[in-house]
Amino acid sequence: MSANRPAAVVVLAAGEGTRMKSATPKVLHELCGRSLVGHVLAAARELSPEELVVVVGHEREQVAAHVGAIDTGARTAVQAEQNGTGHAVRMGLEGLDGAVDGTVVVVCGDTPLLTGGTLTDLAATHSADGNAVTVLTAEVPDATGYGRIVRDAASGAVTAIVEHKDATEAQRAIAEINSGVFAFDGRLLVEALKKVRTDNSQGEEYLTDVLGILREAGHRVGASVARDHREIAGINNRVQLSEARRILNDRLLEQAMLDGVTIVDPASTFVDVTVTFERDATVLPSTQLHGATHIAEGAVVGPNTRLTDTTVGAGARVDNTVANSAEIGPQASVGPFAYLRPGTRLGLKSKIGTYVETKNSTIGEGTKIPHLSYVGDATIGDFTNIGAASVFVNYDGKDKHHSTIGSHCRTGSDNMFVAPVTVGDGAYTAAGSVITKDVPAGSLAVARGQQRNIEGWVARKRPGSAAAKAAEAASREPETAD
Repeated sequence: MSANRPAAVVVLAAGEGTRMKSATPKVLHELCGRSLVGHVLAAARELSPEELVVVVGHEREQVAAHVGAIDTGARTAVQAEQNGTGHAVRMGLEGLDGAVDGTVVVVCGDTPLLTGGTLTDLAATHSADGNAVTVLTAEVPDATGYGRIVRDAASGAVTAIVEHKDATEAQRAIAEINSGVFAFDGRLLVEALKKVRTDNSQGEEYLTDVLGILREAGHRVGASVARDHREIAGINNRVQLSEARRILNDRLLEQAMLDGVTIVDPASTFVDVTVTFERDATVLPSTQLHGATHIAEGAVVGPNTRLTDTTVGAGARVDNTVANSAEIGPQASVGPFAYLRPGTRLGLKSKIGTYVETKNSTIGEGTKIPHLSYVGDATIGDFTNIGAASVFVNYDGKDKHHSTIGSHCRTGSDNMFVAPVTVGDGAYTAAGSVITKDVPAGSLAVARGQQRNIEGWVARKRPGSAAAKAAEAASREPETAD
């Protein structure tokens, strides 16, 4: 194990978070595609700890299930009663048999902006300085209300953490504050936790008391300053959740732009941490990209587009579209006002046009569905054109059925394809047809009633109406010679 690799990271995630005013446990609230605790676990994993323990309490079953789903290697420990941060850490260490040889990093489960880089710096400082405990601190523009870090002028060691209400005027001028994130010598931590008292106004075991215990025993307490003071921000209410979302979103977009992606309007563009880009992709205003969405080189997405778990091929164009679990092929064109539902797969240079909805369908190379259509549970070959206002009738009230349209077909407008049905390669269907039988390759299918004109119907059935008057006037107009 490397000197900077922690023996354990303990994540404190037992609190209720009453100020969120929510039935959802605080650490399970989401921003940018991950839960609060999910962001913390991702940062902690960058340290490659020997053990990762999440201390759960409020709604423990729900939180533990979530942790197990997103990090199968993480352990959970139960803090049945919320008796303070020191008690929570003690419960976490008990899950590791109560003894840890090496560094133990303690983080809060509601700090989603904390990065692996800052935690790495903390662990490195802790090891290099030979500290018993190292406090993660931050230098903030306004330290009002925070505990101030008081250092020894000569050695830089931390001599005290003074709460704002107890600070002198000189101490209140200090801009460096306590984050609540620490790196400890594991064995010293275990022993010090046994000495933490509960004779305080809350009757709780405070983790910060460990610092004083170790300092009084002659051990060094040091500090590591966070790369960005905003990283240490905890989330206690919906306002702070929104503020953190904006900060993290800006961080993600900045990295994308530095990697060669054009984000036309970052203020109206929202992405999840799991979204990936290739260079020269362009994202237009009012676009949301979620889940495992990937935008390939040269693709243009937006404006007014929401993609979830969707891949967009190189050079594709997606405009005013909602897509979920879809595959958009290279140089394909989608929208405006298209809806791609799960299972949609679009081939090279295919086109899904205005007010078209697709679901569980494979659309071949160069095939076009330009207008006002629904394609569900279908396979369509290459270079076929589906006429406007077409519907793939896939549901019989009980089961879904599949339709197959071949390559180089031309289907007429206002067609109904009643599944299961197959239209062979090179076939045509007439406008207004309801296709209920298979169409052989190269055939023309016509499935509609014969037109019948009933002369004089308007005059007899709607006498005196505007239509009747117009018809009467038209009948009096002289015929013009060619």
